[in-house]
Amino acid sequence: MNFWKDLKKPIMVLAPMADVTDPAFRRIIAKYGKPDVMWTEFVSADGLFLGGYNHLIKDLAFTEEERPIVAQFFSGKAEMIEKAAELACDLGFDGIDLNMGCPAVPIEKQGSGSAHIKNFKNSQEVILAAMRGAKKNGKDLPVSVKTRIGYNRNELETWLPVLLETNPAIITIHARTRKEMSSVPARWEHIKRAVEIRDNFVDSNGKKSETLIFGNGDVTDLVDAENKVVETRCDGVMLGRAIFGNPWCFSREVKREEVSIPDRLRVMVEHTKLFEELLPQKSFAIMKKHYKAYVNGWDGAKELRMKLMEAKDAKEVEEIVEDYLKQ
Repeated sequence: MNFWKDLKKPIMVLAPMADVTDPAFRRIIAKYGKPDVMWTEFVSADGLFLGGYNHLIKDLAFTEEERPIVAQFFSGKAEMIEKAAELACDLGFDGIDLNMGCPAVPIEKQGSGSAHIKNFKNSQEVILAAMRGAKKNGKDLPVSVKTRIGYNRNELETWLPVLLETNPAIITIHARTRKEMSSVPARWEHIKRAVEIRDNFVDSNGKKSETLIFGNGDVTDLVDAENKVVETRCDGVMLGRAIFGNPWCFSREVKREEVSIPDRLRVMVEHTKLFEELLPQKSFAIMKKHYKAYVNGWDGAKELRMKLMEAKDAKEVEEIVEDYLKQ
């Protein structure tokens, strides 16, 4: 059931981003520029099973058009991750990903996210627990990991072999440390080194690693991603911020700059309506983050953007855009 083996390299995938790659935006991306694989937002495994199920389950909604799609979970507790992996099987996901790189302090306080880099033993236990859960009902979903090059410094030489020993399908490496957050440019030479470590790795049973290495960090578009693949020999690239205001990001046929301003605005309205329909429990202010990216780069964009930021719902957004296009 490891769909990764059927994909042509290099593999271009959508990064999981909290309050960005929600079910509404993923539908838009799948329609206008589908990546090879999509990720959900990260979801708290603890929250799912300790009182927040009804709220968090909505973040795991997806459509057939989004396949293959991977559910990303975070937790510092192996038993919670195992249950989350079982849930992913029940929901019909194609794969499971574990967040071992988020630098947010509340996440780290739970022993999750980047805190995993400081606890090798528990990290392995969490991955193996996900693999057990991924076998529910005769399934065997591929388990992957998203992490960073280290915590306070580059620790690939010790951290990456710990992950490789568990034999995940993919390890996606954000080319910065946890300490650096996003304050320095991503250093893709470390992705190249990660590939070398993988190529030379032999596990405790004497078997060479088949884990794929993906790079992540400061990738501007598909051309940039392909250049980074050539430079590093990585198997794939995860694009994140490049998707803001650009659901055409993964399209081979259409580039954002080729899309007319009226069409960009109509897609933005479509996105807004989906957000309101699918995520009524979320603040409309979350949707407004996208307007800064959709509406920029032409004369009059700032004034339109200011009006949109005052809108209270999708109906108002549509009216503002229609008035603007008439002018």
